[in-house]
Amino acid sequence: MAPQKRGILERLAAGPVIGDGGFVFELEKRGYVKAGPWTPEAAVEDPEAVRQLHREFLRAGSDVMQAFTFYASEDKLMNRGNKAGQMIGVEAINRAAAELAKSVANEGDGLVLGGLSQCPSYLSGKGKEAVQKEFKKQIDVFVDTGMDFLLCEYFEHAEEMEWAIEECKKTKLPVGANMCIGPEGDLHGVSAAECAIRMARAGADIVGVNCHFDPFVSLEALKKMKAGLDAADLHPYLMCQPLAYHTPDAGKQGFIDLPEFPFALEPRICTRFDMHRYAREAWSMGVRYIGGCCGFQPYHIRACAEELAVERKKSPEGSEKHLPWGGGLTMHTKPWVRARARRDYWENMKPAGGRPYCPALSKPDAWGVTKGDKILVQQTEESSVEHIKQMQKIQMEKKGVVA
Repeated sequence: MAPQKRGILERLAAGPVIGDGGFVFELEKRGYVKAGPWTPEAAVEDPEAVRQLHREFLRAGSDVMQAFTFYASEDKLMNRGNKAGQMIGVEAINRAAAELAKSVANEGDGLVLGGLSQCPSYLSGKGKEAVQKEFKKQIDVFVDTGMDFLLCEYFEHAEEMEWAIEECKKTKLPVGANMCIGPEGDLHGVSAAECAIRMARAGADIVGVNCHFDPFVSLEALKKMKAGLDAADLHPYLMCQPLAYHTPDAGKQGFIDLPEFPFALEPRICTRFDMHRYAREAWSMGVRYIGGCCGFQPYHIRACAEELAVERKKSPEGSEKHLPWGGGLTMHTKPWVRARARRDYWENMKPAGGRPYCPALSKPDAWGVTKGDKILVQQTEESSVEHIKQMQKIQMEKKGVVA
């Protein structure tokens, strides 16, 4: 009889756990996800594309295969002209994503998780019962398919996060909780520290942040969270899954407010050496679950796994063809490239953008709309031409441009 795998809480107690990276952004680039809805029907439509990305993260060192269920609540699958909820269905998408993650996790010693995200029902003000009903449709599938733990991620409001954790706690599975917030806290003015306290008191075993901000802004938010948790004598494990894009100029809502979102973010991409620094700083401040979100590719995760190879007592399989800190460059034909085969060169590198006249930073689109604003209300029909013109008019007014 095969030995039972250690669960997520056992692994976190023993040392660092490496998560995976961003699926919706990476699969959009590969042609399998539509930007805008960002929903994961590819789990049904193109399962081999999803399976291949899981395998790349596994090879890079990921200890957990996160099922591709981001934004897979039924209301999101039926929002603003999205037909995935009608044509495929919430259960079919979540079930397919869970089984794909399991199939790859079983190729190694990986765990699998099912994830919930914020949903349009909350932004539309439908209330706790309706919102939790959306969560339950996904949770039922995760339990039935044998997920090892649950994750509530990408929540901008502490209240909705509490509702999600509460619904997850009705199962017997461990629960993680990540808010997509920075040091300023949630979109209704709840501080980062208070968000963490509320997540822990709601029952989350793992607490942290994901998405919206880069690794180093995210760690600043986590410092505030940790201080709040310590003061409240609460001690959940800490988790971080940030963007792979530098966001020092982002506003409270993160990279979504940046004018480059979502199609011109490449100049902001973190290097693998930024990820070495991120993994080390995260581990040093007590973060035990270290992964990534949008923009994180397998090589970013490999860098995190390599940085913590001593603590993990293993190196990723993907390191077979990679020597950290440019070690492989000793074999390069050009002597000036061979001279770059050293850690201090890459640690002190200041990459050039190569784009004349481009600004170093952007001015965020800070519209300041959140739950309760009528332009966020869920609707099943597509956005009308008139609605888009209205949004464009608001955009021009915000920028001080007269039509």
